[in-house]
Amino acid sequence: MVLTGLTAYSVCYADPKVPANITTPDKVHTKAVGDLHFKDGYPTDATMSKVQQYMLIQRAVNVFVDGIPITSMQAMLEGGKSIGAKPNKTVIISESLFDKNSLWLTPNTTTPYAIFEVDVKEAPIVLDIQSSVLGMIDDAFFKYVGDIGLGNPADKGKGGKYLIVHNSYKGKIPEGYIVLKTPTYRNWVPLRLNSVKDIAQFKKTFKMYPLGKKPDVNFINFSGVKYNTIHANNVDFFYELNEVIQYEPITSGDPHFRGLAAMVGIEKGKPFKPTGKHLDALKEAAAIANVHARNQAFRPANKMSYYYGKSRQWFLPFGSTMSHEFKKDGKLFVDDRTAFHYLATGITPMMTKKFDGKGSSYLVTTTDNSKKALDGNKVYTITLPANPPMKRFWSFMVYDNQTRSILPTNQRSGGFDSTGDVVKNKDGSVTVTFAAKKPKGPSNWVQTLPNKGFFVMFRMYSPTKRWHERKWVIGNLMKK
Repeated sequence: MVLTGLTAYSVCYADPKVPANITTPDKVHTKAVGDLHFKDGYPTDATMSKVQQYMLIQRAVNVFVDGIPITSMQAMLEGGKSIGAKPNKTVIISESLFDKNSLWLTPNTTTPYAIFEVDVKEAPIVLDIQSSVLGMIDDAFFKYVGDIGLGNPADKGKGGKYLIVHNSYKGKIPEGYIVLKTPTYRNWVPLRLNSVKDIAQFKKTFKMYPLGKKPDVNFINFSGVKYNTIHANNVDFFYELNEVIQYEPITSGDPHFRGLAAMVGIEKGKPFKPTGKHLDALKEAAAIANVHARNQAFRPANKMSYYYGKSRQWFLPFGSTMSHEFKKDGKLFVDDRTAFHYLATGITPMMTKKFDGKGSSYLVTTTDNSKKALDGNKVYTITLPANPPMKRFWSFMVYDNQTRSILPTNQRSGGFDSTGDVVKNKDGSVTVTFAAKKPKGPSNWVQTLPNKGFFVMFRMYSPTKRWHERKWVIGNLMKK
C-alpha cells in the first residue's frame, strides 16, 4: 500500500497501574508546615523553601539533643580555664568540698575532687598518681577512655604511672606505663579522693607532664569559687558545639553526628556565622530541644528507669540499660543518654556495676507522691526503713531545677546524710523533712527555697546486696 500526503503516525503511551501511595497530589496539607504544593510531583519553590526551613529546625533539634554530652564536656573544660586552670598543668581541687557557689551538674558535698584537663594534641601526657583515687578519663565527646585508680585493674587504688596518648601517635611508647589511648585532643579527668585528709598527700605526690618533659603542676582550690561549668540552653549551645568541632580532629566523634552538624552549618574548617532564617531556625530548635531534654531528665519516657516500678517516683539517672554506653538489646537508648548528660557528669563502666559493699548507687526524684513537681513552698517528708543496706552512709541532696546544681540554701552540704546527728524513730527508721523553714524540735532537715523548684538525689555509699535486690525500699516524698 502506498501512502500519499501526510504520513500517519500511531502514538502509544504506556499505561501502568500506578499505586496511589507512590504518587504525590498537587496539594498536600500538613499540620507542621501547612499546605504544600506540587506540579505533577515537582515541589514549587515556595514549598521547597518552607520544607527546607522545617528540616533545618528538625536537624538542629537532633544536633542539640545528641550534642548535649559534647557541649557539657566543653563547658566543664572551659569552666576550669575561666578560673585559671591550664591543660596538662593545673589541677583544681575542692579542698573544702563542693558547695552552692560553683555551677556544676549534681555534684556531691561529701568527698573532695581533683579535676584537670589533659590535651594530647602536641604530645602524650604522663600522669603519676601515688594516691588511692577513684576516677576516669572521658574524651571531648564525653566518651569513656579508661578508668584511673581503683577501677583500673593495673592500679586498683595503689597508684601508677599513666600515659595518655592520642590514637594517631606514632612515637615509641616506653615500658612501665598504664597506657590509655584517646580519639580526641582534649580530655577530662575527675578524681575522687577518699576524704579531705587525703588532699595533702595527693598534692605532694601527683605529677603531670608531657612525655620527656619535667613535671610542672600547680593547684587551684575551687571550693567557694563562683564559676560555671554548664552548657547553654539557648542558641549559644550551637556556638559551644562549633568550638569542639573546630578544635578536635576530623577523625573523632561520630560521622553521622558530624553530618547532621554540617547540615546546620557546623563543619570543621568553615566559619559558623548564622544569620537570618538560619539563625531563626537554630533559635527555634534550641527552644524545642531544651524542653525535650528537661522532659527526659525530670520525667523519663523510659519507665524501666524507675527503680521500684510504678509504686515509687525514684528513677536511675542513667536509665535502665545498666550500660555506660546506654546500649542494650542491639539499640542505643537515646533518651536515657540525654537524661543522664542533662543531669550528671562522668562516664565509666564503674558507675553501672553492682558491688556488694563497695561503690555507690544513685536515685533521683523530681515529684512527690501525687506526681506533682517538687515545690519549695511546700513541706515534704520521707521515712527510710531501719537498717539501711550499706557499709558507709546514705545522703539526700537537693538541686536547682534550672541549673541542676546544688540548691543555694544556707545549708553548707546542700542536704542531709547519715554521717551527721541523725534523729531516729522508735523503730529505727529515719524521717527526713524537706522544707524552707526548719521544723520545730529535733529533726533531719533538708532546706529548700520558697518559690523555687528542686529535685532530690539519694545516694547510697558502699551499698550491699540487699540494696541491689531492692529489698530495702524507700518511699516517695510525701506532701504534708
